Amino acid sequence: MAAQSGSRAGRNLPMAIGVGVGLGGIALLSLLTYRITFLIVIAAAVAVSVWELQGTLLRARGLRISWIPVAAGSVATMALAWPYGPAALGIGIAATTLLCMVWRFRLGADGYLADLSASVFVTVYIGLFAGFATLMLVPADGAQRILTFLILVVANDVGGYAAGVLAGKHPMAPTISPKKSWEGFGGSLAACMLAGALCVWLLLGGHWWVGLLLGVAIAVTATVGDLTESLIKRDLGVKDMGTLLPGHGGLMDRMDSLLPSAVVTWALLTVLVPTLA
Repeated sequence: MAAQSGSRAGRNLPMAIGVGVGLGGIALLSLLTYRITFLIVIAAAVAVSVWELQGTLLRARGLRISWIPVAAGSVATMALAWPYGPAALGIGIAATTLLCMVWRFRLGADGYLADLSASVFVTVYIGLFAGFATLMLVPADGAQRILTFLILVVANDVGGYAAGVLAGKHPMAPTISPKKSWEGFGGSLAACMLAGALCVWLLLGGHWWVGLLLGVAIAVTATVGDLTESLIKRDLGVKDMGTLLPGHGGLMDRMDSLLPSAVVTWALLTVLVPTLA
């Protein structure tokens, strides 16, 4: 039986909430003061996530990713996306991949393809996906767009957790994440749609129905991201990607739903909600 301070997921719930509030406070402070400081926050999160993931891959599978080029290239790609837009993402990721190909030469042929494939995967999964958060931040209303994005991802987690604990009976993917239920997904969907309608209307001046669509998209994407991370951890035979965040595991354990959701949020808001810039 889990400890009284824990959750049904086996986490220390008060600790997890405290860490989550702290991270949210850092993000909110950077958004409300000077937007570019949020870019620095994202860059730091990306660099730490790459370092964290390389350690897990090395311990679990013996994969030696080129983590220095991946981290440096990912951060540089995000920074260049601020002045140069989407084109910088493609060029930056391609350049980072080329650098990884050369960097890995020093270790010889043994395991070259596996190591390079892992490096490219991490570059795309973390570097490219996080770059879309930079693109959201660029317009004059970028802070509101990022805030909308973060609120919806939090609503997904809170709605899913609450509905899953109170009414979760039918497993969604028992072989991947046994505690994730269809009832929990319903809670995520309802919370995301409500939060989306309010955020798009009040923060971005868009139509409420756009927020409903965005809420559905984020509920699906965040769930896919969470299940994907669960598959990766099961494949590697680890419970968490790290121990940096008490009550959560590693930083990558918090990035799982954020990364793919950043891509979808940028795309939908770009098409359906005109920017102020």
